[in-house]
Amino acid sequence: MRRLREHREDVLRFLSDPEVPFTNNIAEQAVRMPKVKQKISGCFRNFDGAGAFCTIRSYLETLRKQGVDLLHALVQSFQGETLQPAMG
Repeated sequence: MRRLREHREDVLRFLSDPEVPFTNNIAEQAVRMPKVKQKISGCFRNFDGAGAFCTIRSYLETLRKQGVDLLHALVQSFQGETLQPAMG
């Protein structure tokens, strides 16, 4: 309670700034998939495999949030024409 009182303006910023989301579910959802993958298979076999999984997952999640057709983006990537997500 003390921390909430001390940081009241930051905690309630979503009320005055429409750009600030009400929850941090987007951040939690981004972490959920690698944890589910790890739980199902028991672990990643090596660090490089975990890194590749996270890179691909991050790329696809960014495109999904930007409304891009993921199947089309994957097809383009395999054809050597990787679609670049919009920045900013």
